[in-house]
Amino acid sequence: MNKRIQILSILFLGVSQIAFSQIKEEKLILNKKREPEVKKIEKKKTSVETIKNYPPEEKSQNPVQYRITDVPAVSDFKTSTIQGEDVAPKFDATAQNNYVQFGMGNFGKILADANVSKTLQNKLEVGADFHFLSTLGLKKEYDWDSKQSATSIGAFLNSYGDKGKFNLNAEYNLDNNNYYGIYALEPAADVDLKQRVNQFKVNGYYDFYSNEILNDVRVKSSFLKDHFDAQENQASILVNLSKHAVAVGKSGINLNADLGVGLEAVKTDFEIRDKNSSNFFNATLDPKLTFAKGESYLMIGSSFAFLNAKNSNLLMAEQMKNNKTYWFPKAEFQVAAAKEFKFYGGVDGGLKLNTYADMLQVNPFVLSDQMLKPTETKYHFYVGLRGDIDENIKYDVSAGYGKMKDILFYKANGLFDSQFTLNRSAYNFANTFSAVYDDGNVSDIKGSIQYFPLANLVLDGEVRFTKYDLKNYDNIYNIPLLNASIGAKYTMLDKKLTLGFKGIFASDRTTNSYSIEGVANPAMMYQSTENTDDKVGGYADLNLSAEYKFHKNFSIFAVGNNLLNSNYQTYKGYKVLGAQILGGVKITF
Repeated sequence: MNKRIQILSILFLGVSQIAFSQIKEEKLILNKKREPEVKKIEKKKTSVETIKNYPPEEKSQNPVQYRITDVPAVSDFKTSTIQGEDVAPKFDATAQNNYVQFGMGNFGKILADANVSKTLQNKLEVGADFHFLSTLGLKKEYDWDSKQSATSIGAFLNSYGDKGKFNLNAEYNLDNNNYYGIYALEPAADVDLKQRVNQFKVNGYYDFYSNEILNDVRVKSSFLKDHFDAQENQASILVNLSKHAVAVGKSGINLNADLGVGLEAVKTDFEIRDKNSSNFFNATLDPKLTFAKGESYLMIGSSFAFLNAKNSNLLMAEQMKNNKTYWFPKAEFQVAAAKEFKFYGGVDGGLKLNTYADMLQVNPFVLSDQMLKPTETKYHFYVGLRGDIDENIKYDVSAGYGKMKDILFYKANGLFDSQFTLNRSAYNFANTFSAVYDDGNVSDIKGSIQYFPLANLVLDGEVRFTKYDLKNYDNIYNIPLLNASIGAKYTMLDKKLTLGFKGIFASDRTTNSYSIEGVANPAMMYQSTENTDDKVGGYADLNLSAEYKFHKNFSIFAVGNNLLNSNYQTYKGYKVLGAQILGGVKITF
């Protein structure tokens, strides 16, 4: 497996001479922007690619087809987690891309931000980015340490050549957390609950202006290590081949042919508890044909995956191996009766490699010892309606149904031993979570809308209903049935003053939990009782932001998070910060 990762790393270096970018995250840090609402601290989604009008950009001459981006509320609208808020305000792109920003607030919050970039000769841009956010945590709620911090340092390079666009970036992230969500025991105030995660990423991307055979090449690599010596190395490469705009006779129909070829390798080793170890190597082929006329189209394709997987731990007599080939359907159609009403539908599926890094993004309180399995979406059918009404209202409503294998969710851990002592490891207070998997069906209904009543006012809303019918569990743990969000942005005083609002809502979640008591039978020991149908309450998280630019080089900002002052829980035992106010100043140059 190490040889496979080395091979992919060599491919990375070879391709880097012509092609680099990030897979999936697509975080081209060209005009760095911060989101004021409620982004989770572990990683912000703040960068937007600025389109450069450098000839000969054949791709930019293609007719632009509008499609509302589906942004599930649960994945992109993060709640007021105690780790701290990514509360850096969002500023409109200007010629002044360089800035330094600093802010402070209650709960001991400190925000420091900086971004510098320079355009050199030959259409080459280089830059660096820094982000720091920390909080002292909930001292009144927990006797033990609940402070958190996150640091991110990055550098990037963008180049616009005669044949394509090139991007390379490197990023280092350091997250300092605590397993503070202890609800069944009362440890000493000085108990060590630390968890620290270091991650280094190098990503690259090259996009050809013309879709003549070679469309783009994307490369991604990641190296992670945590406080408990868990290590995860990941490398992947994706090449997209295309032939577009081929006329089909005189029918007015254009044919687009695409083929995606991908390789991905992941190696993960844990050093505590069962010492799980996993090795994945996955190769994918994704051919598809698209027949388009105007804004109506029919896409027919398939997805093939060739997986080699190995798992082992101290409990297994021998290593578990899996070599399997997968086929998934892929098709989509759209009938555009008018730009206001576009009916669409389709079917898709795929294989997702679940990694420790991905788990930490969803649940930073997972145990540093996980059995990793890929999640297979055998099929997912969906239908929907979307459109653009008078360029004032953009909407997208859809419903779907799918069948999945090894659906990933998180179950609370109890005590790992019954010894009657509080001298325990940081993760041994019934305060961590482990991945569990089950097969089942999923039904989803989702909708999003954007409304532009005024030139300086934008309103948006999203809602998502997701229901799982599992084979072995009565309920899925720690995933709400309903997520929703509403937002608004208003600018005034010649765009000097920007006001923002974001409301985030979620229904109750089912979870398991433990009650623990000491029992003298025959020696004093802890006895745990599991509740398999506990509830973590829903929440409404309201957030406001304001930014005033009183000089071309100076701005002041203020952000209020969780203004209802509710210490709701993200996971059992893990309360969030109450009402938070942070203010600061930004200097641009």
